[in-house]
Amino acid sequence: MILPFSFVLLLSDRLLYDCCTAIAASPNDHKVKVSSFSMTSEQLRHTAVLIPSLEPDDRLIAYTRALRDAGFGTLVVVDDGSSESFQSVFSQIEADGCTVLHHDVNHGKGVALKTGYAWLQTNCPDCEAVLTADSDGQHTVEDCLSVADHLFSGEDALYLGSRDFSLPHVPPKSRFGNRATSAVFRLCYGKWLPDTQTGLRAFRACELPFMVSIEGERYEYEMNVLISCARRGFPMIPVTIETVYENGNEGTHFHPIRDSWRIYKLILGSFFRFMGSSLICVLVDQGAAAVLASWLLPLLGVSDSTELIWFSGLLARVISSITNFSLNRAFVFKMKSNTARTALKYAILCLVIICLSNLGVQGLTAIGMARWLAKLICDTLLYFVSFKAQQQWVFREKEG
Repeated sequence: MILPFSFVLLLSDRLLYDCCTAIAASPNDHKVKVSSFSMTSEQLRHTAVLIPSLEPDDRLIAYTRALRDAGFGTLVVVDDGSSESFQSVFSQIEADGCTVLHHDVNHGKGVALKTGYAWLQTNCPDCEAVLTADSDGQHTVEDCLSVADHLFSGEDALYLGSRDFSLPHVPPKSRFGNRATSAVFRLCYGKWLPDTQTGLRAFRACELPFMVSIEGERYEYEMNVLISCARRGFPMIPVTIETVYENGNEGTHFHPIRDSWRIYKLILGSFFRFMGSSLICVLVDQGAAAVLASWLLPLLGVSDSTELIWFSGLLARVISSITNFSLNRAFVFKMKSNTARTALKYAILCLVIICLSNLGVQGLTAIGMARWLAKLICDTLLYFVSFKAQQQWVFREKEG
């Protein structure tokens, strides 16, 4: 059921995106006119460009020079453990006026980005915006300016430079991988992002502490950022950019199997943890309901079938709900915000689920279905409703 649904979802969203988005390819030329954008030179001067890099070639020198010529005020390159033979590139970049931060060994893109973020927090108090770009030639200077321009003219959000994967020169593995990831992300988090793996991103500098706090060391960090923004309710806005794949994307350090596993483990992680937590609580709920309906409540004088359904269902759900809340808050959604407010939301959701479950059980038993089967059917359907409600409302991190 899941695969066909996600496939249909992917096609429908892709068609909608293609119809609503105008793709305007531009030459891969470093010389651009800043005057064609609405942001001011002062805003650009207070924008920092952060580039994580591992064993780059001479193109990075030309790229950083072009970014400087375009007006970006701060350029930070993080050498993520490149070997000695590549240090001449970083030395030249540093001589050109860029800040170069070095890792003695390779730690991963996520760590490199957070190293740069931490440096900006400490050393650039006047920074207003942060833009991240890759060092492999995929992000043109004009695209960097375009994403920065959208940031300054738009709302406080994470702006994502989004490529068009329907173009014929896009490598098949990149086309399929990005589309599949977009579909799964939409299915799990309710947000369609046409390019979930883009490294060209921009946000206001006040979000630096949030970005540093997000977990992840390698390529999975960037997916974790999207998940954290979705859970927080922080807007994510795609900005169409040029789709550049030089030499079949041979310059990428993305490992298709290892890094894809890390990314999908993150996207689906909360759902699988929710399943585990739910399984424990289903056993608690069903066991408590059986004991209450078959033994404890009759012992207390309750004999009416309707009363048995309602009272056993209510008391069993209270017991399992306390267990479920604790597990979901600590291990599934890893909530850090106000516990009392979260508990109130959870209690409201539980009351709604309890009423819907008991009404369903009462209706199904009235037509002759066994009580245990009726409860199992109702609770299975309400399970998916509960997951989305908890993800999008109960355990959603408060923005800011």
